[in-house]
Amino acid sequence: MSRENYLRRLAQLIRDEIPTRSVPSNFDTEPLFLTYAVLLRARGTAVTAQDVHNAWVAWMLTCDPNHEALVPYEDLPPDVARQDDKYVEAIRRVAARGGATPRQ
Repeated sequence: MSRENYLRRLAQLIRDEIPTRSVPSNFDTEPLFLTYAVLLRARGTAVTAQDVHNAWVAWMLTCDPNHEALVPYEDLPPDVARQDDKYVEAIRRVAARGGATPRQ
């Protein structure tokens, strides 16, 4: 059975937009980028940093349930919140190129 499908393709397109040094190397990030692909399908270019942070929190709960950033987006220090921006922009770029159309 092929491991390739539409969500994996979108996840890879999003990942390709992120500098390698910015992708965590100590955890399996495939589930994270698959979640970002779901955000792309659901929100398209309207995805927000809060959306990305919530997806990251869901993933991080399985990796490091004691991580200090497992708080609501609005409770993050500004410098930590800004770390989500590159992922928001990556999702928006892929969406703008026609990566997917948000479903109504």
